[in-house]
Amino acid sequence: MAVTALPRRRHYHHHGRLRLLIPAISAVSGALLLLFALISLVAPSPADNDHLHPLRRRVVNNVVDDIGNSEFRVPTSGGKLDRDIWRSSRSKFYYGCSNASQNFTEAEAITHPNRYLVIATSGGLNQQRTGIIDAVVAARILNATLVVPKLDQKSFWKDASNFSDIFDADWFISRLSKDVKIIKELPRRAGKIWFPYRMRVPRKCSPRCYQNRVLPNLLKKHAVQLSKFDYRLSNKLETDLQKLRCRVNYHALKFTDPIAEMGEKLVHRIRTRSKHYIALHLRFEPDMLAFSGCYYGGGDKERKELGAIRKRWKTLHHVNPDKGRRQGRCPLTPEEVGLMLRALGYNNDVHIYVASGEVYGGEETLAPLKALFPNFHSKDTLASKQELDAISSFSARMAALDFIVCDESDVFVTNNNGNMAKMLAGRRRYYGHKPTIRPNAKNLFRLFPNRGNMTWEVFASNVRTYQRGFMGEPMEVKPGRGEFHENPHSCICEDSEAKKKLESGPRKFGKVNGVTRKDVWEVGDDQNDDGNDNEEQGGLTQMMKRIKMVFY
Repeated sequence: MAVTALPRRRHYHHHGRLRLLIPAISAVSGALLLLFALISLVAPSPADNDHLHPLRRRVVNNVVDDIGNSEFRVPTSGGKLDRDIWRSSRSKFYYGCSNASQNFTEAEAITHPNRYLVIATSGGLNQQRTGIIDAVVAARILNATLVVPKLDQKSFWKDASNFSDIFDADWFISRLSKDVKIIKELPRRAGKIWFPYRMRVPRKCSPRCYQNRVLPNLLKKHAVQLSKFDYRLSNKLETDLQKLRCRVNYHALKFTDPIAEMGEKLVHRIRTRSKHYIALHLRFEPDMLAFSGCYYGGGDKERKELGAIRKRWKTLHHVNPDKGRRQGRCPLTPEEVGLMLRALGYNNDVHIYVASGEVYGGEETLAPLKALFPNFHSKDTLASKQELDAISSFSARMAALDFIVCDESDVFVTNNNGNMAKMLAGRRRYYGHKPTIRPNAKNLFRLFPNRGNMTWEVFASNVRTYQRGFMGEPMEVKPGRGEFHENPHSCICEDSEAKKKLESGPRKFGKVNGVTRKDVWEVGDDQNDDGNDNEEQGGLTQMMKRIKMVFY
């Protein structure tokens, strides 16, 4: 018994010591938990980044400094670069060309009587613009008379404007008279209002698609209305029809005098302050962010607010916000746009016009951009309330003012590849390849979160590298890639002077006017990494020909 009792005493002894340690361990654990709780209250959530919240800044020796980071200090100067930041050195070698060929028969000879095409557009101003352009081409394909298109008055924007409130209808009809017969209203039938047969065509509908789907109804009913008409015509068209698109877009669609005059006033008021200016299509409105499904670090408040707005679009599926940012499908924050522009060489004295609605986060979100570029303008700062009162309740007319100011800018920056960005990018290519900066968001996304770990010089060098091929230079986008309205390659011709200059240059593979063959191929892939397929017939063949023209 004595032999077996000793281990039991030891067991009780150790058990007693353990009982004494438990209160001490509990006290230490409690203290640690309390410490972690206090830290979590004062520290930002690791799940939420700081993209939406402006960093505190100070100015030291003319340098804007992110407090807490002694290396990444943003200079007030864009530095000295080996290029002109306000124009392309090669733009003079290209020009817009949209005249019809000799084989393009005039409308009077091909238009069939008793065939009327009515179009009901969809979306905001620039989405509707695509519908108007394609409506003219569709009428030409069907040999029909086009009724001046109806604008969307029931969508999200609820704008009651008619076509003639925004565009000069008489000019539109007259300018296209040789291409398509256009009338203002559908004629009456037996003295009564004629209600056309309504139908819808699929997106990217080809000429054969129109002939198979629409023409039989047009022959039977004599008047057909195509509803929800946006992007309902394929990019895959013969050259004469593509040039017709350009004649509509760049020559026939002219804003009414009141809109044009107000737009010119805004441009003049900026020009009196500065010789050059940048126009920025910011696209950081709540509806834009909600539609994109992107997330910018605003926590549960942001998720709740944008999630509620997103429910307006019942057809939208769930998206991964982080994946969207990684793939470059989300707009940059205003701060990120400002940092990109400084890295591309624009000083803090540059004047910026911001085309935007209500910015999510308001002045707090805009503060970093304004700190980088204090000369900050918008419709509201350039025009008085009285001047804008007549049109402020019409979103399409207000958007038209932004369109004019952005189109006239020396440099246009698009923060999202939406309808206005595509329209202006194509227009600026057509009228002389004026610089149009599109952020290479996929690569820049990897750079911005890590900028605290590098010097400004390294950051700026990386930005300039990533932005090669995204600056609106000729030959940046492969012919046939992307939407035709953004890349109207069939309507861009090379000047004979350019051909002579290139033929007299070096024939060896390498850089010509700052662009290499590798740049053309690789940039073309990155520019169009948005799911758009190449629908332009012979796109590869045309691309090879253009490359041959540049390098040989």
